[in-house]
Amino acid sequence: MSNIRQQIAERSSRRMSEGVLSRRYSAHSDAKAAGARMILDRFRIDGQVAVVTGAGRGLGAAIAIGFAEAGADVVIAARTKSQLDEVAEQVAATGRRAHVVAADLSDIEATAALAATAVDRFGRLDIVVNNVGGALPCPLLDTTPEMLVQAFDFNVTNAHALVRAAVPHILETAGGGSILNITSTMGRLPGRAFAAYGTAKAALAHYTRLAAMDLNPRIRVNAIAPGAIHTSALDIVASNDAMRTQLETNTPLHRLGEPDDIAAAALYLVSPAGRYVTGKVLEPDGGLTAPNLTIPIPDL
Repeated sequence: MSNIRQQIAERSSRRMSEGVLSRRYSAHSDAKAAGARMILDRFRIDGQVAVVTGAGRGLGAAIAIGFAEAGADVVIAARTKSQLDEVAEQVAATGRRAHVVAADLSDIEATAALAATAVDRFGRLDIVVNNVGGALPCPLLDTTPEMLVQAFDFNVTNAHALVRAAVPHILETAGGGSILNITSTMGRLPGRAFAAYGTAKAALAHYTRLAAMDLNPRIRVNAIAPGAIHTSALDIVASNDAMRTQLETNTPLHRLGEPDDIAAAALYLVSPAGRYVTGKVLEPDGGLTAPNLTIPIPDL
């Protein structure tokens, strides 16, 4: 009898939930029909144009596809054309357009040129995502001054070149817009072997705050500092059971992030949903307060 009562209670609960959802959907449909703006509409970027660097795979690809699903056309840039073509196909499947630019984005001039490409191709520019960047881990005493300069140029100078080129186009063609920089949790959490990468990403985070002050109020500038996200860049770690277990155990949410986690955060920040946010660094990292993977470098 207790099992029967439990089943009846569960069915009743489901019916009540379905009724609530049905009424909410009906209210949403009625409001839409009446022309009212609903909260989910603030996550739409219909008719806008975005430039996304490093968009051939991983976070950049997920962000570009997410923006297309929310209504934007995209200029996607990376080194490998075949990867970009695959992303462009997924963008086209959403009904939006993608323009592929295969280029070496360590070349500052090539990166800066993407702003004009967006206007030439689509007639406007609203959003810039500086996703390309990186630097390999290296012990501190093996990190040369030249390596620090290279990391800074690839992660910060490169982003600044595109921002500087994009701002006049955003103001002229869209009247205002949004810039998003992809930093890293290693830009705020100390860990061995990340002197070059962590320093560069920390600089990009503070560059974000400084740029926001200069570009207020017409252009918002924000950043995302992802934690351990399961992309191809993390395959070596994720495919090693011991290393993956260490990552997941040391992450409060006990899992790796997915590219869509970052794409959702990016859409919030560049869309009208985030219209009152600028100069901020969002941290979708599973709740990290310390690095979740230690590189085994011996003490001095």
